[in-house]
Amino acid sequence: MKVNCKEYLSFRMGQFGCVWVDTVVMAAAYFTAFLLRFDFHAPWWGWERVAYSFVTVFVVQGVALTLFGCYKLVWRYVSVGDVPRFLGAIGTSTVLLVLLRALLPEYHGFRPPFSITFFNSILVFGGLLGVRMLWRLLVDGAFAWDAAKCGKVRHVLLVGAGSAGNLVARELRRQNSKRLVVVGYLDDDPAKQNAKIQGYTVLGRIDALPGVVRKLAVEEVIVTMASVSRDVIRRVVRLCEQARVPARIVPGYYELIDGSLTASKIRDVDVADLLGREETTLDGRAVVELLGQKRVLVTGAGGTIGSELVRQILRTGPELLVLVERSENALYEIEREIRKLGLETPVVALLADMGERHRMAEIFGQYKPHIVVHAAAHKHVPMMELNPVEALKNNVLATRALGELSVEHGVERFVFISTDKAVKPVSAMGISKRLAEIALQDMNRCNKTRFSAVRFGNVLDSSGSVVPLFREQIRKGEAVTVTHPEMTRYFMTISEAVSLVLQAAALAQGGEIFVLDMGEPVRIVELAEEMIALSGLRPYEDIAIVFTGIRPGEKLFEELDVSERSAYKTGHARIYISKIREVEACGVVGMLAECEALCKRRLEVEEAREAIRRLKPKECLPAAG
Repeated sequence: MKVNCKEYLSFRMGQFGCVWVDTVVMAAAYFTAFLLRFDFHAPWWGWERVAYSFVTVFVVQGVALTLFGCYKLVWRYVSVGDVPRFLGAIGTSTVLLVLLRALLPEYHGFRPPFSITFFNSILVFGGLLGVRMLWRLLVDGAFAWDAAKCGKVRHVLLVGAGSAGNLVARELRRQNSKRLVVVGYLDDDPAKQNAKIQGYTVLGRIDALPGVVRKLAVEEVIVTMASVSRDVIRRVVRLCEQARVPARIVPGYYELIDGSLTASKIRDVDVADLLGREETTLDGRAVVELLGQKRVLVTGAGGTIGSELVRQILRTGPELLVLVERSENALYEIEREIRKLGLETPVVALLADMGERHRMAEIFGQYKPHIVVHAAAHKHVPMMELNPVEALKNNVLATRALGELSVEHGVERFVFISTDKAVKPVSAMGISKRLAEIALQDMNRCNKTRFSAVRFGNVLDSSGSVVPLFREQIRKGEAVTVTHPEMTRYFMTISEAVSLVLQAAALAQGGEIFVLDMGEPVRIVELAEEMIALSGLRPYEDIAIVFTGIRPGEKLFEELDVSERSAYKTGHARIYISKIREVEACGVVGMLAECEALCKRRLEVEEAREAIRRLKPKECLPAAG
């Protein structure tokens, strides 16, 4: 490794200077202890013998400081977390000096009182920490002064006066490159009002934000809470919109607790922050036991959900990961991403249409997967209303064929990615997904392969969803199009959805339809307003919002019920099992036969949609009790 000689010498000279300063501090503390003990008169031994005895004290304390790593600390970064080092060093040296005083008959010609040793320890401890904190104060103050002289400072207001707020304030003071000057905090905790943190005052509650911005000429607001609900972030964004200032946010919880926060990592508030929820605790061990050292096949591996499945499955250490995707570009992108990681897990990228049974049979025969995660599907509701027969072919018949291949080749578990649109479905896409669930539940009855399905709602930034559409419209300055003022949807981040899917797969015993708790539904028009505000623009003024009408196959509200009436609880707080009854085997056979017949007939679009609606099964829950 190449060493920068200039930096190395500078560091060594800095260490050398630290030792000299500490020597002066220790000498001053030792002689001050004698002055305190003898009421500021010279001790009867004389100062010469006191000086001789200091040599022993200096050696003992110096060795203790070295062993406890106190000389490895950079003075500018010394913090409360380093206090135990000094406490341990001075405590250890005190015990040794007391033992020397008790065991040796003469201590350089005299025996200093025990009180001297204790006075000295207190003074040395305070002195060593004091000079370091003073140096840090001077250095950070100099940086702040330099920034102020340059006239390039930006006044920032921190929302959240907890541990994360303390860390952010300290980091902003230390890093002068951004020229950010903190004016204070806002926090809803009554106990923190008017308190001072890192020298900055808690100026009031969060609702006071517009007034504080105007009064103190704030140019930026930073949300400094490591774990915060989406309601609080939305509230702050709304207040920032009123005050005409941008809102930013600190990074994730783990970057805060490991001390890796830098000013450059403070980022703009994103739509994911507005729709995300508190992080869930996942049983990683169960997922690793399911997938680790197994051959795993993922269909639709280049899609939004499929690609995230690939990323998270790779972390479990599978024996082999097989990617099946019919889009050449999507497959190329995810494979290139994986190759850049340089992982040891063998990954095979296969261009294939999972609806072609012969091609899929070749893949199963060659790679013999233990686990199949089936994410490939036609998912766009209005598009499937125009092509209803294709929804049946791809989502029902191809899924059934994939399940049959899984049974033939001894697959252990088959996980089907379903949707909230399969609940009381009205669209061709929703009905096709529900029929696929029924077909897989039927296969689970008499085969060793464990079949299960996982239902959830929209994921942020998925292809075809409203978030990328809104983002593009705002970027171009166009009107944002919303179908209906009361349209609501469930949202979840991609990573959380996939994590819960894998967790559900680990819980599966076979035949379950898992339902993910998506939290509270979000009004699409509110989402549009918030995305406009996050772009620094004003809804209805800078960017118009236009209502275009409900599209074919859409519902105003999606029904993803996890109440006790509709679902059983599992061992995971966000994962439930639907109570809906399975369809009788004879009914499934008839349903599949009708699907096949319908796909062979040449029907007009409207006629095909009506035929598909007649295939929808009558749903029922078990009787109460």
